[in-house]
Amino acid sequence: MTSVKILLNSIEHVKEFVNIVSHSDTEMELIYGRYVIDAKSIMGIFSLNLSEPVELHIHADGRDVEEILWQMKKYFVRGSIGN
Repeated sequence: MTSVKILLNSIEHVKEFVNIVSHSDTEMELIYGRYVIDAKSIMGIFSLNLSEPVELHIHADGRDVEEILWQMKKYFVRGSIGN
């Protein structure tokens, strides 16, 4: 599993993010405090406080993760990628 902090602070960013993750078979979730949301659920994402970073968990390894991270690089919070 790979974890990264991301910031989805606009409606456009949320729509773009969901479009990216929806095209992947990889399981992903967003975590904010005690809330765990399916990363492919636009309604779930809008239930979070989007003015703060959220943690994205990607349940895959290798090339799949590299591709997903490359597509999401504009949402990263600096220094937030970890395993």
